[in-house]
Amino acid sequence: MIEKEITVINRLGLHARPSAKLVQTASRFKSDVSIIRDDLTVNGKSILGVMMLAAEMGAVLTFRIDGPDEQETLAAIEKVFTDRFGEK
Repeated sequence: MIEKEITVINRLGLHARPSAKLVQTASRFKSDVSIIRDDLTVNGKSILGVMMLAAEMGAVLTFRIDGPDEQETLAAIEKVFTDRFGEK
């Protein structure tokens, strides 16, 4: 199991489109993905869960990834954030 904090850097935060992109990315892998914000833990492969985080720009999310391809999963998730979900 690995954990990593990632800060939301895109201007509009995790609204519907970035949330969907994050879920699609996490769902490509076998590992379980949990996202933690404050006292709320959600399934990173659930669009409703990710939307419940209401993560605005600057929010710090902890990703807990557990499974056979956890390193690859984390790398793909980090890339989505670094690329700002394809937004400007």
